[in-house]
Amino acid sequence: MDGNVQNNRNNFVEQDTGERTLHLHLVSDASGETVLGVARVCLLQFAGLKTIEHLSPLVRNRADVDKVLKRLQRYPGICMFTLVNAEIRQTLEKGCRDLNTPCVPVLDPILGTIANYMDMPMNGRPGRHHGMNSEYFERIDAMHFVMSHDDGQSMDNLGESDVIVLGVSRTSKTPTCIYLANRGIKAANVPIVPGCPLPEQLFKVRGPLIVGLTKDPRMLAQIRRNRLRLLGQDIETDYTEISVVDDEVTFARKLCSRHSWPIIDVTRRSIEETAAAIIQLLAERQESLP
Repeated sequence: MDGNVQNNRNNFVEQDTGERTLHLHLVSDASGETVLGVARVCLLQFAGLKTIEHLSPLVRNRADVDKVLKRLQRYPGICMFTLVNAEIRQTLEKGCRDLNTPCVPVLDPILGTIANYMDMPMNGRPGRHHGMNSEYFERIDAMHFVMSHDDGQSMDNLGESDVIVLGVSRTSKTPTCIYLANRGIKAANVPIVPGCPLPEQLFKVRGPLIVGLTKDPRMLAQIRRNRLRLLGQDIETDYTEISVVDDEVTFARKLCSRHSWPIIDVTRRSIEETAAAIIQLLAERQESLP
């Protein structure tokens, strides 16, 4: 580690209360989703570290960089950035050097490797991934599809789905489908409700991947109680009774097993992890096709 950085480490790591706190400045010329995602994945490796995120999206001129540097001066820490414009990034890097602040270009290793391997220059256009290309319109179509096929709606064209997500109440079907839509995947979700038959169309479709989501019954019952409490409703019902919830989960598991539908236990998975598992299943299914 650079000596100046080491000497100034206490400027951005606070230990007054015994808990180490890091101010993390995340700078992007677009939405900031990429740099934020990378930062959070990396931070998972540091237990006991409290992080204060300072996100600066749409940084595209010197005035924007000046705002970032003023924030860095006020809250010293580490700067991570995804900037493709050479002039803007040089301004940020120089400012960070002047402030003795570590500055990490998140995309450089990837972009440099691609450019060298393919012997091609980069375009250097900020926010390029948000352009209105075919991929953008695929995501929009997928999002419309998810909204119109949420919670068992619009069963007539269920076969147009890329994936159909099944599960009892509060197994994160809708947010998982929305996340998939952001990847351009058309996802429908169908609830498994005790005493209510599943739509006939579900058993007739041949194209979509059908996946069941399940969760630990005790945790599921608690989530349902919290939901009813937020709505100001009675929490002591069959909907939250552990034995009833356990029967629901067992029924859902048996249903999926009977039809050879893969099951994903979402008890300890984030929405992103569940979606990633579904994407992997889609990829494996595609590879197995002749």
